[in-house]
Amino acid sequence: MLKLIVFDCDGVLFDSRESNRHFYNYLLQQFGRQQMTEEECDFVHIHNTHDAIAHIFRHYPDQDLEEVNRFRLTSDYTPFLRLLKMEEDLLPFLDAVFPRFHLAISTNRTNTMEPLLERFQLRHYFGKVMTAQNAKRPKPAPDALEEILSYYHCGPDESLYIGDSIIDQEHANSCSVPFIAFKNPTLAADYHVNGFLEILALPPLAASSC
Repeated sequence: MLKLIVFDCDGVLFDSRESNRHFYNYLLQQFGRQQMTEEECDFVHIHNTHDAIAHIFRHYPDQDLEEVNRFRLTSDYTPFLRLLKMEEDLLPFLDAVFPRFHLAISTNRTNTMEPLLERFQLRHYFGKVMTAQNAKRPKPAPDALEEILSYYHCGPDESLYIGDSIIDQEHANSCSVPFIAFKNPTLAADYHVNGFLEILALPPLAASSC
């Protein structure tokens, strides 16, 4: 019986590609570097912040990456939050599942996750929020998802993970948690959906409403 639904953030809760593009280009600009290519934008969209920074600065061996990370941590992220686009059926879905299941997040965001949830008034839906900052290792390592399962005393067969990238697919597989691929038919998943309300009709949720 389903007890727990875990969400990725970027590409699932929000369309955040343009927000990520502007944020990482902002970091590059501050250090006098060229803007990202589309390949680099694809990379930063699914990887944790430290790996993303290392990737976009890889052509600049003279750059101190710790200096970039220090600057990142002191930067005001508010302008980039305004570029996020919440999935249009997210709130109806959360309202439908919140009374019935535990809800959690496992994301490779770091210090921007809590401000994001507060700005969009989503914090009360999620009891456990794991990021690349508070997990022992970022996704696709199993650490964050293992901690969520332990926190709610749930087994993998009592859970679902919703993600949109190969990182998410590997993250779910690392804990044997059934995986819902969100708007990405190329992923190997137990279920594929193009919107949140489609999830309500999936067998795990339908069985739990009986």
